Amino acid sequence: MVQSRGGRLVLAATGDSLITQRLSCFTEPEFLRLREILQSADVRFTNMEMLFHNFEGYPQAQSGGTWVCAYPAIFRELQWLSFNLYAWANNHTLDWGEGGLFATLRTLEEAGAVHAGVGRNLAEARRPAYLETNAGRVALVAMCSTFNEFNRAGDSRPDVQGRPGLNPLRFETTTYVTAEQMSVLRQLDEELELGARDRLRVRLGFRQPDPEGTLTFLERRFVVGEKPAVVTTPHKGDLEGNLRAVREARRQADWVLVSIHSHEMRGGDLERPAEFLETAARAFIDAGAHAVIGHGPHVLQGIEIYKGAPIFYSLGNFIFQNDTVRHQPADFYERLGLGPEATVADLFDARSQNDTRGFPSERHYWETVVPVCTWEDGVLTRLELYPVELGFQKPRPSRGRPYLAGPERAEAIIRHLAALSEPYGTTIRWDPKGVGVVELAGTE
Repeated sequence: MVQSRGGRLVLAATGDSLITQRLSCFTEPEFLRLREILQSADVRFTNMEMLFHNFEGYPQAQSGGTWVCAYPAIFRELQWLSFNLYAWANNHTLDWGEGGLFATLRTLEEAGAVHAGVGRNLAEARRPAYLETNAGRVALVAMCSTFNEFNRAGDSRPDVQGRPGLNPLRFETTTYVTAEQMSVLRQLDEELELGARDRLRVRLGFRQPDPEGTLTFLERRFVVGEKPAVVTTPHKGDLEGNLRAVREARRQADWVLVSIHSHEMRGGDLERPAEFLETAARAFIDAGAHAVIGHGPHVLQGIEIYKGAPIFYSLGNFIFQNDTVRHQPADFYERLGLGPEATVADLFDARSQNDTRGFPSERHYWETVVPVCTWEDGVLTRLELYPVELGFQKPRPSRGRPYLAGPERAEAIIRHLAALSEPYGTTIRWDPKGVGVVELAGTE
């Protein structure tokens, strides 16, 4: 008897996988149990924040931070972990230029990986990827809001080919100021000619003039408002384009997932997502997505249950081996005042001042959760959160590898995530069995 599809689906999702070392050689019970949790799901998702090639292409003058790359064999470690669905639209997509992008694309295609978010042009980068499972056909639309401009894929025309890159979700920032503050800004603009470049672009026809009551200078848009505020909104064209992709996926698949890589935050709080991200995530659910999976800031952000669908604003890091990349370009060494005789170990020592600053010095970069979502007949009926540690304060060679957290840290991770999720009306309770459980309306 042929089974009906689309009735029950189990999804295990993770945040960023920045992997540079083998994992399949380790046998700790906490690590292998985590792998078993992933294997138990129909869909095992990760954001592949890596390029996999033989250091092909050229390192660009700007990167996503570290110029990430690992040899193609390392990609097989993600497959060994059982991942079967990958996003890779992120701020590292073109760290090694088009050569690195195409080489990574080759690695993925030769491995038969289902991946989304990057392509030879915008249409290819934006189109849904499809994973066939016994639980039904699963679509993934992946995008990124944090990137150097040259990373953005471009549309094709009848007479010009498109540009390879990532699927963008740009955003617009408006800074509201009082009338008195605007007067001061205009005076500074006039006396220091801070907006001279923008006005020249207007005269030359490269930019539209500011509308009445708006001032653009120092690459910011200022508008008179009742009180000072900074507001972000999704780029209209990018939002509409990605909504079309979600609607397409909804007609072509049983299940639709959306992945968003975003480093943007609310004000100076890295654990709160920017407003545009909330707006976009809810719009994707309205368009038919079953879940939105966020990542990017390397820390956890809150969970929202919107119209019965989960929005994970950020799942933080899942694998974080950014200090064991084999090679880095001269630009990075020069930036830290190191000469040609320096090694990559010298470079990473200098960046973190021997682990006393940056990522190695702050615990929240090294803790996360793996949500396991269960849908029955299209309704989310169970959402469990498995707390995970990545080896905070461990030596560099063993730091960044995930394993199930011990009892003390596990409860602390869940309680922290519960506090981050509370503003969204989401209740997360700690189950002494070692998981967090999201309370869902009508299922508890």
